[in-house]
Amino acid sequence: MGTHRKGAVAADRTRTTAPAGRDRCFDTLRAVALVRVVAYHTFEWAWAGLVFPSMGVMFGLAGTLMARSLRRPAPGVIASRVRRLLPPFWFWGLCVTGAMLAHGWMPGWDVVYWAVPLGDPLGSAWGAQAWEIVWYLRTYLWFVLLSPLLLSLFRRAPVPVLLASLAPVVVLTYGWRPPDGRLGSALTDLATFLCCWLLGFAHHEGVLARLRPAAVLPLASAALACGAWYAFAHQAQYGGTYDLDGNPLAQALWSAGFVTLLLYARARAGTGFAALARHRRLDRLVTVVNARALTIYLWHEIALILAVPLIDRLWDVPAFEAHLPLDSQWFLFGTAWVLIAVFVLLCGWVEDVAARRAPRLLP
Repeated sequence: MGTHRKGAVAADRTRTTAPAGRDRCFDTLRAVALVRVVAYHTFEWAWAGLVFPSMGVMFGLAGTLMARSLRRPAPGVIASRVRRLLPPFWFWGLCVTGAMLAHGWMPGWDVVYWAVPLGDPLGSAWGAQAWEIVWYLRTYLWFVLLSPLLLSLFRRAPVPVLLASLAPVVVLTYGWRPPDGRLGSALTDLATFLCCWLLGFAHHEGVLARLRPAAVLPLASAALACGAWYAFAHQAQYGGTYDLDGNPLAQALWSAGFVTLLLYARARAGTGFAALARHRRLDRLVTVVNARALTIYLWHEIALILAVPLIDRLWDVPAFEAHLPLDSQWFLFGTAWVLIAVFVLLCGWVEDVAARRAPRLLP
């Protein structure tokens, strides 16, 4: 009983002392998640998802923000989310589809998914590295559309619904095999990250803050342990690797445990990352990354694609060949971020237009 009262007091203290506006803790976590995504697509580290499951964290943060927004009428909230998502996606999609058309791509009826990514907008094999990342936007869009219903169900029985949210991915793994194609991919991704999205609800609604550590810590640790065991025990089934990205059940369990601990610590400790403001350059960088998060995510693979021929050209310059680590993956990583910065300057203004703000080079 005493622990329950302390949790409630801590939650109240967090709500009363947190500054109005953006949550700098969430902003920092989102920035770290994006850096990790770019690093994973550069180095292809199988262990990266175990250290920091970026997709699970991003869905958890998005679920919290969606629950907060749904204090307003749901149709307006959904329309606002869709409006912020689609124009940057269209702008990026015009460039990707234009390049694929120039390289012989012949689109079919499913080109409609390049307008509204409710399904995977397939393209040519030549451009696959660029368009394969759309699965995240598709899954996010479906969660946004389903959130009024999900939040209503969650509020009826928060803890049972949260615990049951892992059942769909278990069923898809051991029971009903999802169909091939777009429907199966969408169902699998929704099932994989449903718990993370609902954990965002639990954080916003104060459910996590009210729970005792004796209830949360063992369950989160069990989810982490089961996720790690499944990833390592079923490597042969998933391409001979323990990489979570290709293993829905391991991803769901590990991400659920990780995000639970992350949001529970935020809810109980109330850490707001206010000290970040003392480091002006770092604080500014976090601000820019969050204001251009969609631009960075959409364009980072194109930056990695373009970095390869750019580095190839540097080999033709003797001074660069002699003094730059042109064959290093870290040099590729750094070059990609330079190109990402260029894309932020050239294309980031679309996010301002989508949010009905005055376009700016940097926010």
